[in-house]
Amino acid sequence: MDLKNVSSDFKSKIIDILAKILYKNSTLTSLDLHNIQIGVDDGWMLAKSLCKNTTLTSLNLGYNNIGLEVVKALSDALCKNTTLTSLNFSFNNLGSEGGKALANALHTNVTLTYLNLSANNIGLEGGKALADALCKNITLTSLDLGGGPYWSNYLGSGGGKALADALCKNTTLRELNLQYNNLRSEGGKALADALGKNTTLTSLNITGNKLGSNGGKALANSLCKNTTLTSLNLYDNNLGSEGGKSLAESLCKNTTLTSLNLGFNELGIEEGKALADALHKNTTLTFLNLQFNNFGLEGRKALEDVIRKNTALTSLIFDILIFDQEED
Repeated sequence: MDLKNVSSDFKSKIIDILAKILYKNSTLTSLDLHNIQIGVDDGWMLAKSLCKNTTLTSLNLGYNNIGLEVVKALSDALCKNTTLTSLNFSFNNLGSEGGKALANALHTNVTLTYLNLSANNIGLEGGKALADALCKNITLTSLDLGGGPYWSNYLGSGGGKALADALCKNTTLRELNLQYNNLRSEGGKALADALGKNTTLTSLNITGNKLGSNGGKALANSLCKNTTLTSLNLYDNNLGSEGGKSLAESLCKNTTLTSLNLGFNELGIEEGKALADALHKNTTLTFLNLQFNNFGLEGRKALEDVIRKNTALTSLIFDILIFDQEED
């Protein structure tokens, strides 16, 4: 049912009915209420029903511009609910206080495994609160704190450092999305240090964080030590020549990474050659995205040649063209 274009009174009645259903229903497991602009009263009813419901496992509340009162009510409900495993709170402008409220819930909740808080303007303080929660939470396996070029959680390097510290202690998180949070080189270096110690994270997305060459070199060094990460997205990070070459060298030693995105990173001819040389030795990488770099004919040819010799790599992406070894 699409509630986006109905009157607020009618919408409230429907949500009231849904809330009452959640009190008694013993079969419903998934509820999608994204982008319907939930009001305060509606949010309160929904929160109360979650305290009683024992079957719902997935709830999508994205794009609702939920106010702080409702966030706090829903956070309190998470402390009591014992079945919800997936919660999408993306694009709700939660702010730091909303982030803190949900962080408090994570200290208590023991069932949630997936939490999407992307593009919520959580800021440094909200990020720190969530990082602290990750040090204690033992069930969350996937956390999305990402954003985009025009919307974000604005964690900054301080938020990146706090989350990096949490990764040194957390033993359950498998997937972390921090794209477009302005982490910069300091945040990148902190995350790199954490990857040298963390033994559970398998996927890390830090697209668009202005890591620079220093951040790239630090991450390259961590890839020589880390033995669990399988997917790393470094798209749009201004890695440059030094960062690109360092990451190429790390691929000669890393034995677990299967997916790497180095698109839009100001990589040139020499970096292209370095990556080609690495792919002659690497036996685990299956997907490599190199879109929007400046390899020139020489660097591009070296990379095109290696895909015909590398027995593990199945997809190499240049701009629009995809070289797929499985199709040869």
